[in-house]
Amino acid sequence: MVTMFATMLSFANESTFLTVARDAKKTVLTLNSVKEGNLLTIIDANGVVLYKEEIKEAGNYQKAFDLSSLPDGNYIFELEKDLEVDTIPFTVNSSEVAFDRAHEKVTYKPYARVEDGVVYVSKLSLNESPLKVDIYYGNSVEANLVYSETIKHTKNIQKAYKLNGFAKGNYRIVFKTDGKIYSQNI
Repeated sequence: MVTMFATMLSFANESTFLTVARDAKKTVLTLNSVKEGNLLTIIDANGVVLYKEEIKEAGNYQKAFDLSSLPDGNYIFELEKDLEVDTIPFTVNSSEVAFDRAHEKVTYKPYARVEDGVVYVSKLSLNESPLKVDIYYGNSVEANLVYSETIKHTKNIQKAYKLNGFAKGNYRIVFKTDGKIYSQNI
């Protein structure tokens, strides 16, 4: 686990996860070292998903977009990987597209694993954003909240939750952080 976080930290300051080239009205997006199953989205300022694509092949991804046809406003490209989410904002103004490289960011997703009745939760949070952890027991329709905690002011979150005292069965962990919700069934 320590090695994984050390690796994440070493890449935390690398700036671009994409290369952009413009050809008249088209913007060619190139993503390096993507994996099958990564998710690429374009999201507007209201959080509405305008485009969503699951990456089908590992390697380099390249696609042309006509972003100039979008209404004037602020948008982001988001690439969701296994343990991180890379974002780069861009603005459309009078059919002109401008990428804001200074506000490009990488946020790390929470991760949970189970070992001998103990749930280990990890998250790298360089900006120390809070992580809310809710643990539910049961199926998704009739799940009961059995534990809730918000972890604040921590860069490297490492928590362990014992489930030995709880009933055997299906649990769902819901994480809320950085304006997003992630869930994991165990």
